[in-house]
Amino acid sequence: MARKNRNPGLADVILDGVSRLPWWAGVLLALVTYLVLHAVAARPIGTQAVPGQMGAMVVGVLWHTLASIGQYLFPALCLIAALVSFVRQRQASQLVEAAIQTDNATQALNSLTWREFERLVGESYRLQGFAVKETGRGGPDGGVDLELRRDGELHLVQCKQWRAQRVGVDVVRQLYGVMAAQGAASGIVVSAGRFTDEALRFAEGRNIRLQTGQALHDMLRTSAVPAPLVSAHPPAHSSNPPAAPACPKCAKPMVLRTAKRGEQIGRSFWGCTGFPNCRGTQAAD
Repeated sequence: MARKNRNPGLADVILDGVSRLPWWAGVLLALVTYLVLHAVAARPIGTQAVPGQMGAMVVGVLWHTLASIGQYLFPALCLIAALVSFVRQRQASQLVEAAIQTDNATQALNSLTWREFERLVGESYRLQGFAVKETGRGGPDGGVDLELRRDGELHLVQCKQWRAQRVGVDVVRQLYGVMAAQGAASGIVVSAGRFTDEALRFAEGRNIRLQTGQALHDMLRTSAVPAPLVSAHPPAHSSNPPAAPACPKCAKPMVLRTAKRGEQIGRSFWGCTGFPNCRGTQAAD
C-alpha cells in the first residue's frame, strides 16, 4: 500500500515528534508549554501607539494573540501525543508478552502485521538498553525502520516480515549503503523467516547482523526475565560452575542468567527453566 505524500502541518509535526517520546515526557512538555505561553498571554499589552514604535507594538500584539491561543492548543496536542505514546508502549509490551508465551517462534511472529512486527523488534532492543526511534521511513516493502542509540553510537535496523521468501542480498547491500551515508556503527536486518546464502556471505566481515525470527524470539525471552534483587557482589568465577538450584516456586532446575536491565544490570541470578510459565528467580550467591 502506497503512502500518501503530503507536507505535514505544524500540528502533525508536534503530534509525531512528541509521540515518539516517553508518555511522561509529553505530559511534562504540555505543562511547561502551558506555563510559558500563559505567562506571555497574561502580560498586558500597550494599546496606545507611540511614534517610532508602531512595528514593536504590532509584534507585541501578534505574540500576545498567538500565546493566548497557543496556551491551550499546544498543551492539548502534547497531551494527545502523550496518550498515543502510552498506547504504543502498552501495545509493544503486550506484543512481547504474547510472543514469549509461545514456544513456537514462527507461530508467534507470523501472526503479526508488519507494523506489529516492527514494534516488537523495537521493544526487544529497548529491553536491551537501546534508545529506539521509529523513523517512519520504512514499511512493509523496505527502508530503515528503526534507529538504535547506545553509548553514543547509531545502529540502523530493517524489519522484514517476509514469510514466503528469504531475505536476499539486495536488502543487505541497501542497508550497508545507508550505514555508510549516516555513519552508523552497525546495521541489523531482522526477518521473521530466513536469509539467502548470498546475503549471509555479504554480511560476513561487515558490521551487519542478520537476525532470524528464532533469534529474535530467543532474545525476547531472555530480555523479558525480571531481574531479582541480588547480592551486592557478583559470584566469584571458578573453574567449577555452581550447581543449579531447584526453583523455589515449581522445583524445576534453574539456569544462571545475567540481568539485562534494571538496577541490577550486569549481575548474575538464577532463573527458572520453566520461564515464562514460571517466573521464579533466586539470587546467585
